[in-house]
Amino acid sequence: MKKVMFVCKRNSCRSQMAEGYARTLGAGVIEVVSSGLEASRVHPTAVQVMAAAGVDIAGQISKPLSDFGSEDFDVVISLCGCGVNLPEAWLTREIFEDWRVEDPDGQPVEVFHRVRDEIKQRVQNLVDALRTQPATRA
Repeated sequence: MKKVMFVCKRNSCRSQMAEGYARTLGAGVIEVVSSGLEASRVHPTAVQVMAAAGVDIAGQISKPLSDFGSEDFDVVISLCGCGVNLPEAWLTREIFEDWRVEDPDGQPVEVFHRVRDEIKQRVQNLVDALRTQPATRA
C-alpha cells in the first residue's frame, strides 16, 4: 500500500477533509495521515460538513509535520500551496502535488461545502491513480 501525507498550514480544515476522504475512498489501497506546518485543531465546521457527506473526522487530531519523517511516505500532497515552505525531503517523494485548494476557515459554510467537494474529487482521482501503480514498500 502507498503511504500518503496530506499537509497544509494548520492541519485544521483541508488536510483533515482529505485524510477523511482518503481513509474512506482509499481503504485497502493507501495508508493516510495528515499534518500541518503547525498543529492547531480540527475545525468544527470541517467536522460538520464531512459528517453531512457521511465521513466522520471527529476523532482526527491536528498534528505538526515535524512529528513525521518524509522517508515514511510515498506520496505528499500539499493542499494550500505550502509546498514552497516544506523541507526538500518532502518534495522529492515518489509523488508530490500541490493542489492549492482555497482555505475555507473564516468563510461561510457554503465555501466549506465547495472545498469539501473539490477535495473529494481530487482524493478520488489520486486513489484511482494509485490503485493502478504497484506498491513500492513491503
